[in-house]
Amino acid sequence: MKTPPIYELGSDFYDEVDAAVFPALKLRYRNNQAAKVIGLEQLSDVEWFEHFAQFKTLPNNIQKPLALRYHGHQFRHYNPDLGDGRGFLFAQAYGDNKLYDLGTKGSGQTPYSRRGDGRLTLKGAFREILATELLESLGVNTSKTFSVFETGESLDRHDEPSPTRAGVLVRMSHSHIRFGTFQRLAFYNQTENIKKLMAYCIRHYYPEIANHEESEQAALFLQKVARNIAKTVAEWIVGGFVHGVLNTDNMNITGESFDYGPYRFLPTYDPTFTAAYFDNSGLYAFGRQPPAVYWNLHQLGGSLKVAFPEPPYEELLEDFGDEFNIQMRAKLLSRLNLRNPLLDEAAAGELNEELVMHFFQFMDEAKPLYEQTFFDLHSGAKAERLARSVQAQAYTHPSFAKLKETLDCFEIANEENEQHPYFTRTKCCSLLIDELESIWAPIAEKDDWSLFEDKLKEIRSFRGVY
Repeated sequence: MKTPPIYELGSDFYDEVDAAVFPALKLRYRNNQAAKVIGLEQLSDVEWFEHFAQFKTLPNNIQKPLALRYHGHQFRHYNPDLGDGRGFLFAQAYGDNKLYDLGTKGSGQTPYSRRGDGRLTLKGAFREILATELLESLGVNTSKTFSVFETGESLDRHDEPSPTRAGVLVRMSHSHIRFGTFQRLAFYNQTENIKKLMAYCIRHYYPEIANHEESEQAALFLQKVARNIAKTVAEWIVGGFVHGVLNTDNMNITGESFDYGPYRFLPTYDPTFTAAYFDNSGLYAFGRQPPAVYWNLHQLGGSLKVAFPEPPYEELLEDFGDEFNIQMRAKLLSRLNLRNPLLDEAAAGELNEELVMHFFQFMDEAKPLYEQTFFDLHSGAKAERLARSVQAQAYTHPSFAKLKETLDCFEIANEENEQHPYFTRTKCCSLLIDELESIWAPIAEKDDWSLFEDKLKEIRSFRGVY
């Protein structure tokens, strides 16, 4: 590329920073699948080390790391003291007709570190690798963990045994622009910069609305962002995923899921299940993720209104609930490898609604394992598969009878996926907290990464099925 697109925004949007110099670097994870998307899979080990541990500039790319400026609501309290505090935008690259950003986590202090050390624990990096890998295999629109190096440092943290090892992570995402990027500009009443930022987002992420008038662009932009996020939240719900910290600075304008701190996967269906130990009110509990995201979208709309006062932003978001429900039905069918055979639109819609209702009624009443249930019911309720399931007893619960009757009304969507070797197993691939801890234990105790490597192979073994 001639000039990295981020430079179009100018110095009002970021600060040039220096990467930390680490005492002892060791590669722990290299994502060649993601690297291939942007043409970097051929980098030698030395080149990978230079670019993603020492942060030597990629050819014809960002010349010095950029800590992006943003604000945000944290648990609904506005915080003007945010920004990239332990990371920066390192590079941009094109692949699959998309612009991708390579950002860091744990790469040192910036003007926004807020007295923090700018570092990331190795366990935090390990958790993010597994989150992004499994979410990708479950068909969730997620950022990709690109690279992780252990840095040879020891950190003190109150939320894990200390001193603990440190790592530096590179994340590949479709956009580094957050809701909070717009919020900061609105906070300072920088109307021209809001217009500049929206133009940048439309040019690189939503070019299909570029030919509209500015005010109409703002309306369409918000609706596009809302639709993408509705789809992602539906993917979280069907995937049994709890993000944990859905602050406005943790939401980006492409609707991509990213920044995995205290995430969890559900053991069994529980709308009140909370991932973050500090979320005392359950604001971001599993079942409250859709309304949390909806609230955040209103904050984005309020920021746009500073520069574009004409659109009725609240009205523009009224369809979010309907869009989320549409995406939920579609994602549920996709995960179950089923399709609705009814040609009548109204009848098909009613059958889809019945499936959602009876599925979650079963999940709520029988309390089967969440991911195992999707695994067992892939391609329909087959007696042989249910009988050999690790939770076969769950399917004798009275609430399953109605679900089975509904499932039998659908057809198999993809016969090749039905025959995938993954479904010859009796147990699904999941990532509950106890397993995470058991995989981490040998790493912490004796630097044994074999369980981690085995888990990666398992997660990737069914990629593309969902």
